[in-house]
Amino acid sequence: MTSVATPAVLSASALSNAGLPAEAGQISLADIAKAHDVRFLLATFVDMTGKPCAKLVPVEAADELEAGAMGFAGYAAGLIGQKPQDSDLIAIPDLTSFTPVPFIKEGLAIIHCDPHVDGTPWPYAPRVILKNTLARLGEKGMQAKVGAEVEYFLVNKNPDGSLSTADARDDSPRPCYDARGVTRMYEHLTSISEAMNGLGWGNYANDHEDAAGQFEQNFNYADALTTADRVITLRYILNILAEQRGMTATFMPKPFTDRTGTGLHFHLSLWSGADALFPRDDDGADDGGRGLGLSDLAYSFIGGILEHAPALQAFLAPTVNSYKRSGATTSSSGATWSPRKASFGGNDRTHMIRVPDEKRIELRSGDGSANPYLAIAAAIEAGLDGVTNRTDPGAPSGPGEAREGAHLLPATLLHAVEALRRDPVMLSSLSGDAAIGGYYADAKEEEFLAWHNQVSDWEIRTYLTSI
Repeated sequence: MTSVATPAVLSASALSNAGLPAEAGQISLADIAKAHDVRFLLATFVDMTGKPCAKLVPVEAADELEAGAMGFAGYAAGLIGQKPQDSDLIAIPDLTSFTPVPFIKEGLAIIHCDPHVDGTPWPYAPRVILKNTLARLGEKGMQAKVGAEVEYFLVNKNPDGSLSTADARDDSPRPCYDARGVTRMYEHLTSISEAMNGLGWGNYANDHEDAAGQFEQNFNYADALTTADRVITLRYILNILAEQRGMTATFMPKPFTDRTGTGLHFHLSLWSGADALFPRDDDGADDGGRGLGLSDLAYSFIGGILEHAPALQAFLAPTVNSYKRSGATTSSSGATWSPRKASFGGNDRTHMIRVPDEKRIELRSGDGSANPYLAIAAAIEAGLDGVTNRTDPGAPSGPGEAREGAHLLPATLLHAVEALRRDPVMLSSLSGDAAIGGYYADAKEEEFLAWHNQVSDWEIRTYLTSI
């Protein structure tokens, strides 16, 4: 999110012009809102599924919000570890996440909040979970920087319940990077780009993706918490601006059987202050013959992710529909772009972990339904376990290959849940508490069984007269 210390958003002159103190320590949420002509605040947090929950707070009540007076019935909000009889979730705003969104509604801003219960950060809340992981990382003298590639489809829902591409002319089996498709969606794509750049996110590309109706809009990497906040904010912006144009923006991993699915790829790197920890630091030395220019710490981090990959998928691919994407063998374009094994290699998009350069790794097995807070936290925890145990990932795999013995990624959400329950590191990756991991696993098993208990058209076609 745009920081209150970012000059482009809240400069000393802007504060002075608004008649406010320039010293950051004296700035209140009401001050920030006043400086940006904000009249209403969306006090926002997400549940474990990534659903944005919010109260619309008039700026006149900003002091009450900041003081912790805004309560939510947590059980009603969604999957967040509460029962009907539990104390309220109290939304405590993070002032550094203040984001004016006048392109949505004039005078509106979003502010991300950390849910508390009885005065303590709630350990089931996804943003709190990520902050707990980052605190543990900080104790080791490290920080994480993350970039995210947000893909989505623009669709219409037909009267019979089926989906169709919002742009009826966008029907090619291989539309990736199609200049005409991008041009037809010019107003939508440029409005999103201008919104991101107005917030200082650094939008640098807007692409037609590999499937008809599918797009990706990229922004610069940042610290892990900021990027997770931005993913949530961008999803909200995409949803609302698409609706205003009569379309639906969906992050569903596989809305069309015959098309490429939607990913959420994360670019991860570790730092110590201004020093990048992934590049090999001894000049002229090789990296054990692997040829990717990474440090021993980076290889151990990769090794941890690969070792815990089956359980990690419960967070990176957290829905029933996720496994229609990762289980696909082909698509109309000829590729699925979804890894099926826990492999790593160089600049090769078929691997679970791609190493585009020595400064970062790209984790490619996440999909559009992933909660960015949980996905980033769990991936860091897996990597840290590799660093602690000096896990050796072996040699990089060649193009389109995986090393012998590489883990197969789960075939269904139930397989991912079972892998999570068998992996004590991943089960304890949420706020360091296996009970929270168990709660999440139980909920995901129930989700799988709720889908499994529905009779589908496929079953009727296959079994109605087969016997």
